[in-house]
Amino acid sequence: MKALLKDISVSALVAGFIATVISYAGPLVIIFQVAQAADMPHDVLSSWVWAISIGSGVLGIVLSLRYKVPVIIAWNAPGSALLITLLPGMSMNEAVGAYLVSSAIILLVGLSGSFDRIISKLPAAISAGMLAGILFSFGTGLFVSLQDQPALVLAMFFTYLLAKRLMPRYAVLAVLMVGVGIALGLGELRSEALVVGLAMPVWISPEFTWQATLNVALPLVMLALTGQFVPGMAVLRGDGYYDTPASPLLTSNGAASLLLAPFGCHGLTLAAITAAICTGKEAHEDPTRRYVAGVSGGVFYLVLGLFGATLVSLFTAFPAALIAALAGLALLAAIANSLNGAMAIPKDREAALITFLVTASGMSFLGLSAAFWGLIFGMAAHLLLGLRKPAATPSSPCLEREQQPVR
Repeated sequence: MKALLKDISVSALVAGFIATVISYAGPLVIIFQVAQAADMPHDVLSSWVWAISIGSGVLGIVLSLRYKVPVIIAWNAPGSALLITLLPGMSMNEAVGAYLVSSAIILLVGLSGSFDRIISKLPAAISAGMLAGILFSFGTGLFVSLQDQPALVLAMFFTYLLAKRLMPRYAVLAVLMVGVGIALGLGELRSEALVVGLAMPVWISPEFTWQATLNVALPLVMLALTGQFVPGMAVLRGDGYYDTPASPLLTSNGAASLLLAPFGCHGLTLAAITAAICTGKEAHEDPTRRYVAGVSGGVFYLVLGLFGATLVSLFTAFPAALIAALAGLALLAAIANSLNGAMAIPKDREAALITFLVTASGMSFLGLSAAFWGLIFGMAAHLLLGLRKPAATPSSPCLEREQQPVR
């Protein structure tokens, strides 16, 4: 505790606060869209927000103090996007069963120490194509929402562009502030929906089905590993924290996700985008004192998580167009990065494109989701197109003589 008090700085505290606020301004919006699509009861949604917030807060504090590194934990944001089409077609009990399976797999990967080996075997382009396909509807939803609230959405859109030019790190936060301000000015904020209250966890008994395992659990694992843990570790190592081991971080996230899954937690992972706020020089010039930003972020997660019911009511009071526009704008960078990753490797472009198209189509076949079939078709294309063609054999003695080296 003495060391922590000595290392505390205003810049680190502010970095942790901003990282947490941006997490709630962007990725949390996806969860509210999922809840709306699934017609989820408020108490279950409040429990979900409580579980991911408390888990992120406790893990962030413990791991940051343990390794003296700014470890920022968040929920599986691309996994949240996956659920928007899947959760309406299943019960929460089945979903929780799938969460438990995916968390157990992450835990086993962490305990085995095979993270780097597994990642090296997964085609990065296929993973990127699946993620781009999952996020695609959020990008188009931004412009579809123009039909309902053109003034609000256009103002948010141009605020995003301006902020990306002037202060790119806080663009999403600026969009949220402008959107809320305009909604208030237009009288679109439903103040009667606002309540102040603490979140209460709700136990959801798991139900295990093979459809939920294939449709939800396996894609959640792949999205967590490739879409969160890989860039999360890259951020840490890119800022000089090379000695931070990956396995204990995966193990901790898997174990915490297992414990919190019955309360609605779909998976905790390393943060990537918001983590960069806490791992860089903005948090502190001295890298050994930046871990305070991880502790700070964890504390703010705990505070906001305890008031999960208030957060739920706040986002419920927002107009639907504001939520759709905010989610689309918050995910633009992720969509661009995913498309870039999908097309980056020439030999895998067709396989990645197939994965993207199948996943974005939203199709369902044999009771299995588009994300699952995107992986299947993409991997099949990757394997078949990657097979080496047999060497050409001479078809005639004349041809054989022509192919012999000249002496």
